[in-house]
Amino acid sequence: MFTEVTTKDQIATVAALAREIWVEHYTPIIGRDQVEYMLQRFQSREAVAAQIGNGIRYFLIAGEGHSIGYLAVQPKGDELFLSKIYVLAALRRKGYGQKGVDFAETLAKNGGFKKITLTVNKQNSIAIQAYEKIGFKHQGPVVQDIGGGFVMDDYRMEKRI
Repeated sequence: MFTEVTTKDQIATVAALAREIWVEHYTPIIGRDQVEYMLQRFQSREAVAAQIGNGIRYFLIAGEGHSIGYLAVQPKGDELFLSKIYVLAALRRKGYGQKGVDFAETLAKNGGFKKITLTVNKQNSIAIQAYEKIGFKHQGPVVQDIGGGFVMDDYRMEKRI
């Protein structure tokens, strides 16, 4: 169900999934201009390849016979940062996100990490509720300047394992 991204074709799949998911999900939350900026800066083929080169691990999520989403994790001290977890709109609320978090927990346990952390947009109420339901706790707001006149206005959440 989870395949680590290591090839150019897999990176291209991540970038294509990112475009489809982000345009659909985030345009109403942060607007088209910020979505386009963030896709280019953080989720383009070049950006994903650079992140992998810097130690961020990407995984494709398979379901229904094809790639339906992706997640990415990054070690940060005693925590594993779940930097991305996205599933196509038509397949949300079918347990794939939960399986992705479970997979990240397994990676964290196997890596000796004490907790999983993530950031989530303050307006992404469905995701916030889902994270709370599976044991993530609020750790306060995080506002990050990402350039281009944009900020990420998030909550930091964590789950001890």
